[in-house]
Amino acid sequence: MTALRIALYQPDIPGNTGTILRLAACLGLGVDIIEPAGFDISDRNLRRAGMDYLANVSLVRHVNFDRFEEWRRESRRRLVLASTKAAECYTDFAYRADDILLFGRESAGVPETVHDRADARIIIPMVEGQRSINVAMSAAMIAGEALRQTR
Repeated sequence: MTALRIALYQPDIPGNTGTILRLAACLGLGVDIIEPAGFDISDRNLRRAGMDYLANVSLVRHVNFDRFEEWRRESRRRLVLASTKAAECYTDFAYRADDILLFGRESAGVPETVHDRADARIIIPMVEGQRSINVAMSAAMIAGEALRQTR
């Protein structure tokens, strides 16, 4: 188990969350879900996407962003936000082994107040005119790069 964590800000789609939980189980990453989620965490779609991997994930649920921030600051971890508004490419960023990689809602990203509280903001460069990459794919790409750098 690595100290690197993936945080999901108010996720909307249970299948994406389940896929990220499965990824985390396979890579030994912790996951933080910042509520409220747009679905019941016990949703069958979440269970189907996560399959039998869910029991192997270090999952922490936070009732809201303020509680998550309290926990994060106490643990002295850096918050790295994946954002389409960022300037620094995710492959150029220098990750730390105990970073928290934050991903926003599929429908709306994160509000400016959350964006402003991140210690760093990174982007996955895309072809012009495309809106965004699926959040589970983004989490896999960025977590893979962070692990490559820190292992």
